[in-house]
Amino acid sequence: MTGYHFEQMAEDLLRYDILIQDALRGAVKKILSEVGRTGLPGEHHFYIAFETTAPGVRISSRLKERYPQEMTIVLQHQFWDLAIGEHAFEVGLSFGGVPEKLLVPYSAIKGFFDPSVQFALEFDPGKTAEELPEELLEAVEELAQAEIDAENLPVGQP
Repeated sequence: MTGYHFEQMAEDLLRYDILIQDALRGAVKKILSEVGRTGLPGEHHFYIAFETTAPGVRISSRLKERYPQEMTIVLQHQFWDLAIGEHAFEVGLSFGGVPEKLLVPYSAIKGFFDPSVQFALEFDPGKTAEELPEELLEAVEELAQAEIDAENLPVGQP
């Protein structure tokens, strides 16, 4: 019987691991986009873990001090202004009674979990198809914020 032998695997030049992670990040973006339009259906709610030190993450200095490496947020009953951009999402949450706005690039997400249906995704934030040079990171953050700002304009506004 002839078959495939995987003893000497070639180097993965297509980087399937990165392509799959990017596709799954796209699924998270699609899910959040739907929730932003219609709200959370049924018992669905999300735990989203992300690296606070990842490029493009914007959180208050108070939260950065409390969560220097990683943070998990819960989108369930008390969140507001969920805005979805091409590269990041923004959401309002309250921490200890203090309202905060967070900007989280999809590339910073480490985990996405919906406990209502036991659905979970795990990511390696270091693996994205968009490896950006240091000088472009600010531009990406500005672009993500501009997209979110543009999407939040009232209808009929430029």
